[in-house]
Amino acid sequence: MASEDQQPASGGFFSAITSSVRNWGNAVHKSVNGLLGYEGLEVINPEGGTEDAEEEAHRGRWKEEDRDGYWKMMHKYVGSDVTSMVTLPVIIFEPMTMLQKMAELMEYCHLLDLADECEDPYLRLVYASSWAVSVYFAYQRTWKPFNPILGETYEMVNHRGITFISEQVSHHPPMSAGHAENEHFTYDVTSKLKTKFLGNSVDVYPVGRTRVTLKRDGVVLDLVPPPTKVNNLIFGRTWVDSPGEMIMTNLTTGDKVVLYFQPCGWFGAGRYEVDGFVYNAEEEPKILMTGKWNESLSYQPCDMEGEPIPGTEMKEVWRVAPVPENDKFQYTHFAHKVNSFNTAPKKLLASDSRLRPDRYALEKGDMSKAGAEKSSLEERQRAEKKNRESQGHQFSPRWFDMTEEVTATPWGELEIYQFNGKYSAHRAAIDGSDSIEQPDITSIEFNPWQYADLQAK
Repeated sequence: MASEDQQPASGGFFSAITSSVRNWGNAVHKSVNGLLGYEGLEVINPEGGTEDAEEEAHRGRWKEEDRDGYWKMMHKYVGSDVTSMVTLPVIIFEPMTMLQKMAELMEYCHLLDLADECEDPYLRLVYASSWAVSVYFAYQRTWKPFNPILGETYEMVNHRGITFISEQVSHHPPMSAGHAENEHFTYDVTSKLKTKFLGNSVDVYPVGRTRVTLKRDGVVLDLVPPPTKVNNLIFGRTWVDSPGEMIMTNLTTGDKVVLYFQPCGWFGAGRYEVDGFVYNAEEEPKILMTGKWNESLSYQPCDMEGEPIPGTEMKEVWRVAPVPENDKFQYTHFAHKVNSFNTAPKKLLASDSRLRPDRYALEKGDMSKAGAEKSSLEERQRAEKKNRESQGHQFSPRWFDMTEEVTATPWGELEIYQFNGKYSAHRAAIDGSDSIEQPDITSIEFNPWQYADLQAK
């Protein structure tokens, strides 16, 4: 069946290949390293082959006997936005929520510190855009994070002096808001993912607005990331590609950086590669940037034609940190920190993602309990909505306020939520008090619900 769900990430990769050549491609999965000129290249079969399926099953993602059943269940959703679906099997999830995944962008936040300290306006964009690219190494994980419950939060401290808070501010459509801050920058994001399920793959469109304010000069940076495609969800080796442009604009000066994420080509050629330029407000190239989003980025001053200036050198600005070997969920060391209570503040909010019983059970490898807890949370969420609506109440986020601003994005309009500052006051009061008894964090019951307080309103 030649359907849309079988198409590759970009560039017509294998799109017109006959079935006989596809079979040849499957065989090449094992033999390509013996072909002259292709030594060491990673082989990607966009439609999945027998060897790919065996490898994925060996990693524990799927049991072979479960594939047909999951395929039949999921096939009815082809063409749909699956962002808010609650019937997905827990086998495809990782023990992290979308709110926590938002925090992973803070791993290399020292690049924003450097951007704030930098006096060169173009080099400032090199640092800031490298920070934006750095998270894609973590985002190549092929597991799905849990959808947050309405009112769920995630807090993070003890990392490079930042305080991070995110909150699920809407259930339909699913929307999250986040804020991070240290002495050098503030980070604000409103996120509303839009997806299109294509059968054995899913397109993910980042309908969001990300703003970074550098404190020294008050410079405001706006980020528009590329879309992402997750390939071979059920059949074959699952892999992620993000072909397209990433644009970061200095809203204060008009300077910008445009980076092109190369699509994956034949035998994986071009995958991970990122190239582009920093431009001044007149759109003249000033610095060229190149590298791989899973490895490192470098930069070099360039002339008006985009050619390196003689006498200058290519300098590395970012390199991915070492990662754990054979990690079940492909987690980085920082991802483990995000899940850890070591990055939790004093008197952790009961609505924090770390406390979710389904997430915790999955982290411990108890699939049966994780599935049961996930179903229980979904039932409680429906009960909260019914209770709230029956009393004529509307949900109100605690740490973010909905504004009247609606902004256009490449994938649709977005309502903007802004950090209201109440969390800063809340955290300052707790951190400044010595009288608060510290409970055992792991004993706190997960509770993002608001309906229990409705009678008192």
